[in-house]
Amino acid sequence: MLGALERIDPALHLEVTHFPWGSDYYREHGVMMPADGLEALRTFDAIYFGAVGDRDVPDHVTLWGLRLAICQPFDQYANVRPTRILPGLSSPLRDLRAGRLDWVIVRENSEGEYAGMGGRAHRGHAIEVGTEVAVFTRAGVERIIVSRSSSPARGCASTSPSSRSRTRSATGWCCGTRSPSRSRATTRREVDRELVDAMTVRMVNAPKSLDTIVATNLHADILSDLAAALAGSIGIAPTSNLDPVGRFSVDVRADPRLGVRHRRQRNRQPDRRVLDRLMMLEHLGETDNAARLMRAIEHVTASGVRTPDLGGTARTTDVTVAVCETLAGVPA
Repeated sequence: MLGALERIDPALHLEVTHFPWGSDYYREHGVMMPADGLEALRTFDAIYFGAVGDRDVPDHVTLWGLRLAICQPFDQYANVRPTRILPGLSSPLRDLRAGRLDWVIVRENSEGEYAGMGGRAHRGHAIEVGTEVAVFTRAGVERIIVSRSSSPARGCASTSPSSRSRTRSATGWCCGTRSPSRSRATTRREVDRELVDAMTVRMVNAPKSLDTIVATNLHADILSDLAAALAGSIGIAPTSNLDPVGRFSVDVRADPRLGVRHRRQRNRQPDRRVLDRLMMLEHLGETDNAARLMRAIEHVTASGVRTPDLGGTARTTDVTVAVCETLAGVPA
């Protein structure tokens, strides 16, 4: 698809290098990527992370051996997941039309369950025990909230794992108190602090009231899956891991959870992967080509070409071909 864009726009030139890292690489080498993998990636402007899930490889191996082995050293502390209802698609919610669900969910990507503060004791004995410690630091909370609230385009709503208070101001989600050092940056935005269970209800009952949702690692992971389902399918919700400060390359990714089953069936909507590429183009400054790709996707979904997870009969390749063919007729 990026190749189709390059053929349309002679000024667009992307140098792409493929790395064979993943579950097959793990079977052969016993690791998800080589020891010098980070140094190889450091020279690139963007990373496209493919689906690495495999039923024969434990999830913690793919997560800590590749996904987090890239995100953590590059300090990609924001996992950004935009979701909206595309033209021609319908939500399982009654009377929820396109335009009434248009969210960005920002998942804290370096703390919580990703802090790695846990383990097992008394292995192999009857008293074996496992622990997992969720870590939340003031600096980590502040930087993820500011990463979105500093954007003039969108507002902000955050979920709180600990406090039951609710206020209309910029707050830190761990301690439930106002953050004086950051409050001025968000005074022009209406910020609600919600418990995660209340947020699920609000997402279903009042989707129009939300714009941007900032949440902990675990909570945002769950909320973004709910958001994708409300928009029609998990196959249409893109995601990117990024360092908002811009020190390291952005990492956009196909859903690693889809694994080999859906890849072999080839019956999942590829819009998520296409939108991942769109987010990568935006990061690279190719906003016109990103907009062109978005219009092509909208045209295809509106025309009814969709896979079984969205109520259609097309295969993944059919949708991809349709988008590529549509691109040729879409103005910049």
